[in-house]
Amino acid sequence: MRIEKQSIEQLILDFISSELADGTTPAPQDDLLTSGLVDSMGMMWLIQHLEDEFDTAVPPLDVTIENFGTVGAIAAYMSRRLTNSASGVSSQ
Repeated sequence: MRIEKQSIEQLILDFISSELADGTTPAPQDDLLTSGLVDSMGMMWLIQHLEDEFDTAVPPLDVTIENFGTVGAIAAYMSRRLTNSASGVSSQ
């Protein structure tokens, strides 16, 4: 499955804005946790949303600041994961 990083990024921004941040839309490089836009439960809800949206599972070991600290990092991670899972390669 090949989905553009920008499409994933927009999906994440829309979800955060509508479901987690009361209409506030973060910039792709904003730190989601330290900015207070997303708390730990919100991050789990976002991950569940991504798993449902893309019919994939995010392994617990992949939930790191490097992969989930910003919208841009999440979009890059999901893009790699979806591309690699289509070709049978690990996302890391």
